[in-house]
Amino acid sequence: MVGLVIVTHSAALAHGIAETCRMMAKDARIAIAGGMEDGGFGTSYARIVAAIDAVYGADGVVILMDTGSSILTVETILEEMSERRLRMADCPVVEGSVVAAIAAVCGSSLDEVVRRAEETRSAVKIDD
Repeated sequence: MVGLVIVTHSAALAHGIAETCRMMAKDARIAIAGGMEDGGFGTSYARIVAAIDAVYGADGVVILMDTGSSILTVETILEEMSERRLRMADCPVVEGSVVAAIAAVCGSSLDEVVRRAEETRSAVKIDD
């Protein structure tokens, strides 16, 4: 099964997103890297690497990020771990994470999980 890593600047946000994903896809392999080691706001390279290691398997890992330095840090990690099957998903972090979790537990491939998550970019929530 494809693993998921949720990267946010806030530990509370990352926990909340993971909790929502598990309500929809309870068997999803999810790790979070929210905030800094001291509990502060920010992005931690070490926490992201540890989260990847926690869910990494043969099917790979999709990484979903909030904004700014979380994206830049994940890009650096992907360059340094180019031998691994890691992909970033360009999507809203909450919606994309939920869809990715459901796709992963349904047995979708790494590319399919990314594609499904990225489809949430065009989701219309309120149709006027």
